[in-house]
Amino acid sequence: MKIANEWKEYKILDMADGQKLEKWGDVILSRPDPQIIWKEKSFPNKWKKINAEYHRSKTGGGSWEFKKKIPNQWQVHYKNLTFNIKPMGFKHTGLFPEQAVNWDWMINKIKNEKQKNNREIKVLNLFAYTGGATVACLFAGASVCHVDSSKGMTTWAKENIISSGLEKKSVRYIIDDVVKFVNREIRRGNKYDAIIMDPPSYGRGVKGEVWQFENNIYDLVELCTKVLSNKPIFFLINSYTTGISSSVLKNILELTVEKKYKGKIEAGEIGLPMENSKLILPCGIYGRWESK
Repeated sequence: MKIANEWKEYKILDMADGQKLEKWGDVILSRPDPQIIWKEKSFPNKWKKINAEYHRSKTGGGSWEFKKKIPNQWQVHYKNLTFNIKPMGFKHTGLFPEQAVNWDWMINKIKNEKQKNNREIKVLNLFAYTGGATVACLFAGASVCHVDSSKGMTTWAKENIISSGLEKKSVRYIIDDVVKFVNREIRRGNKYDAIIMDPPSYGRGVKGEVWQFENNIYDLVELCTKVLSNKPIFFLINSYTTGISSSVLKNILELTVEKKYKGKIEAGEIGLPMENSKLILPCGIYGRWESK
């Protein structure tokens, strides 16, 4: 497991009974997590300091209970990157801090390639959400095409890019269904040196297009090989879909990207450490192809 243990402004303070107690800057939130199936609190007193707690509803969804006043929006920093945090209707805050392990990896890959071959690196970020990976790649010196079907999430990504001081970097924002967009890029002959995707388990596109991870992920990865450049540097798949093994992502990359471009494939879990503890929270899986 790759552990995102270099945060200074994000911490898991405790985990118990289906909830994780997190500190985002100066704000302490309690949010549900299906991986936390143990009952015992390691630090009971820390739970008294909660600013807001998300409660799931038995009928689906849920709501926030604000125990203390908090800002509508605030910022956290990861190294040189800045992100805007907002409690959302479905327990999210607009950032997945465990993805820092992937940000570090792609920053290093892009910087090393630019230094080695002095060439422009074009990145395609699909299901790009609020732009964590977009911010990281822009910081590393790549140009990015940011694709997401949600106008609101894309606006949030722009805010993160501005907050990180990267607004003058080369970024293109596309609000569209990712499959339709990739097909258009194939017809146009556009190519990318790196592809990132963070597909949902289930979702709908701009015009109601249905996405289901198990049914669609292989076809999408195979489709994306047609927009890779002659010398791609990486291909990253993230997944939070329950029941899917990281070995599945490795197999998909083996049958698609590796078949066309010889390189190295790695897959596994990503996680977050709990402060003052040996406990690690598993937070999803990844599959990575990289050039040799």
